Amino acid sequence: MSEWVFAPQPPTSVAVAGQGQRFPVARVFCLGRNYWWPDALAGGRPEREAPFFFMKPAAAAIAADGELEYPPLTAEFCPEIELVIAVGKDAVNLTVESALDVVWGYAAGLDMTRRDLQMAAKEIGRPWEGAKAFDASAPLSPIVPVSRIGHPNSGALWLTVNGVERQRSDLACQIWSVAELLSHISHSLHLKAGDLIFTGTPAGVEGVQPGDRVSAGIEGIGEVSVRIAPAAKVTTQPPRY
Repeated sequence: MSEWVFAPQPPTSVAVAGQGQRFPVARVFCLGRNYWWPDALAGGRPEREAPFFFMKPAAAAIAADGELEYPPLTAEFCPEIELVIAVGKDAVNLTVESALDVVWGYAAGLDMTRRDLQMAAKEIGRPWEGAKAFDASAPLSPIVPVSRIGHPNSGALWLTVNGVERQRSDLACQIWSVAELLSHISHSLHLKAGDLIFTGTPAGVEGVQPGDRVSAGIEGIGEVSVRIAPAAKVTTQPPRY
């Protein structure tokens, strides 16, 4: 048997609500807009476009409690409340009718975004990874098993900062349902047990500052609360190009 060059990192896992077990994380997928924002509705409700996704590293998934450090190289750090699907079975080419069979549970998550970097990348057609795939960028509540709550297709979701509401919608307002999203992704790649899928956020995304308290939740699924901590001090400046 081959030896490791160095000891591998321990596997990433997240808590299961009310249980001592933990859910091992394979990959983290995030869907783009899955709620109608006001700018999209300016001329009336448009036709649905095919959903699209980007990814975060598995290690970005952390418990959404305590402090969340303000990341470097950004001036606009934004929390986005989202329903999170926890996949419990390997699957490919799922039909919409069979897709929910692979869901192990659900959680409430925050898709943390360096929004100024995202907007700059959009302007020049570059990928979003620099804005989305950074340390601790996918905090979430403990996962609630389907065996306990079934498959919620309605229920309020909200986000407040320092007690002031910024986001509010309902799961029933998602453009693409959980089953449709799972089917779509599974036709692009093989879903794996342990995958987490963040399913998009409603309007109201704004930046936060160190010291702010972010509280959010989804009715019947979970709540999260984090304090934004100051960015770590750096002793050297990043390279200039």
